[in-house]
Amino acid sequence: MKYPDANSLLGAVGTHLGYSDWIGIDQNRIDGFAAATGDHQWIHVDPERAATGPFGGTIAHGYLTLSITNQFLPALLQVPKASMGINYGTNKVRFPAPVPVDSRVRMGSEIIGAEVIDSGGQGTWVEVITRNTVELEGSEKPACVVEAISRFLFSE
Repeated sequence: MKYPDANSLLGAVGTHLGYSDWIGIDQNRIDGFAAATGDHQWIHVDPERAATGPFGGTIAHGYLTLSITNQFLPALLQVPKASMGINYGTNKVRFPAPVPVDSRVRMGSEIIGAEVIDSGGQGTWVEVITRNTVELEGSEKPACVVEAISRFLFSE
């Protein structure tokens, strides 16, 4: 959804933003994340050993699942007149279900908070908290639920 100004964001608390497209989580993506982070635990990167492990194959890193929320959120929350947007952090992150290799995920998002945090010389900063739920195709449990904090600057 598009929010053109600070007031529209502030008034959007409680709004469900919809769902992203589905994306596949293949072994190449998992291996790339392992290479970028140095997390080469066998449950993620050794298909042969993982086949005999608790999940029957490799699974995505929890933080890989978390990181793709940044791929999904801009498609769901668009603030075209903000001169800048930043990731400020998270309030709560949970990984209720593992993401097996070759599965598909998508994200639903809801605005659960919004407030002006500064109206100083730079313009007006609006902090927005979204509850982002990464769904795992075919699973009743989500793969990740995160309350993400974003800040948007509206120049005056």
